[in-house]
Amino acid sequence: MSNTQALPLLESDAPEAVAPCCPPLTERPFTAEEAETAARMFKALGDPVRLRLFSAVASHEGGEACVCDISDVGVSQPTVSHHLKKLKEAGLLTSERRGTWVYYRVEPSVLTAMGKLLTSGMSVAGSP
Repeated sequence: MSNTQALPLLESDAPEAVAPCCPPLTERPFTAEEAETAARMFKALGDPVRLRLFSAVASHEGGEACVCDISDVGVSQPTVSHHLKKLKEAGLLTSERRGTWVYYRVEPSVLTAMGKLLTSGMSVAGSP
């Protein structure tokens, strides 16, 4: 007989949960606060190692990744921790400690907000 049981999914009410930051670029000019938030996100993703870590977490099975599974990005463990901290500070990742490991998650609202930010009603030259 197995002692395993399915655990319920938790709603994200954590204070570090991210709310959409900004309207689409073509909707209206950003406020100063919206521009600061968007710039912080883009700055964090402007580093190739951070972009790889963000992509590794976002594409990981189950939508979250243990730091032990995503650390192979060509830099030392302390550097990985630094980059993950910067992604958290920019509001792109949330984390949860489980025993000795930290698990990272990209909140769905972040991906939605980033997609909406870059989406416009304008067509690209050469497309219908």
